[in-house]
Amino acid sequence: MSVSNSSNSLPTTIFLTGIPGLDPAYMWISIPFCAMYMVALAGNLTLILVISTDHSLHTPMYLFLCLLSFTDLALSSTTVPKMLAILWLHAGQITFGGCLTQMFFVHSIFALESSVLLAMAFDRYVAICNPLRYTTILSHGVIVRIGLAGLIRSVAIVSPFIFLLQRLPYCGHHIMAHTYCEHMGIARLACADITVNIVYGLTVALLAMGLDSVLIATSYSIILHAVFHLPSRDARRKALGTCGSHIGVILVFYIPAFFSFLTHRFGRHHVPRHVHIFLANLYVLVPPVLNPIIYGAKTKEIQRRILRLMSPGQDFV
Repeated sequence: MSVSNSSNSLPTTIFLTGIPGLDPAYMWISIPFCAMYMVALAGNLTLILVISTDHSLHTPMYLFLCLLSFTDLALSSTTVPKMLAILWLHAGQITFGGCLTQMFFVHSIFALESSVLLAMAFDRYVAICNPLRYTTILSHGVIVRIGLAGLIRSVAIVSPFIFLLQRLPYCGHHIMAHTYCEHMGIARLACADITVNIVYGLTVALLAMGLDSVLIATSYSIILHAVFHLPSRDARRKALGTCGSHIGVILVFYIPAFFSFLTHRFGRHHVPRHVHIFLANLYVLVPPVLNPIIYGAKTKEIQRRILRLMSPGQDFV
């Protein structure tokens, strides 16, 4: 395995070792990971197919859900194939450029998914608190602009990671205990001060995903206050059911992500490395698996369309 001869130059390859200390169990670990990935692919592709082919579902809520499924597919597909190659074949070698590329997509997609969840919270806020202007405020043009704004923001805040990592000397260090490339994992290979990387990574997390989560929590506080003041019990039940699905998806996304992020920066010496890496694998797998299940189980329109897709000759009311 080659690395550059100069201590101040970038390594030509990075070797991902997987989950340290769990090598004998790799085959057993890979089985649920592979099964979860297959479920994520099937569930999210089904949601995308159902929503894209049924014009009655081309409403803001379902268009945002379709975008969420796209980001879930991208997040899991960026990481899981390499993860399985490491667990099955011990094929952990990746070029430094390939590692930076994977890191860029992982963090960009994660930031984009956070933007989508914020947009979905705004969608529910408008639908419940200002229903008469719902289609006016969230027209298709506005939805496209929201999606583009989320994409531009994600690329803008993650791109500096590449330059921050390329400026560091690595002194021949090229072995990283992980199953995929991420910013702080690469930075800790460097033989120089990485304070700038730590501060910028923390700033991005707090000002992007942290701010998103605060805005989401604020919007749902207003939504729940409005819901409990609805005059109709059926309207309250329907609104709570829809909001319950959204809140479940948000918790599934943010809780493991923030736990992994905080332990990586502040609890590295207290949380065993294999626990941290195992959880980092779960936060790119669990949301893509659970999101279609949550929406499929809680949204009757999705259920009916899926049943109709599976049994085209029958009518499901």
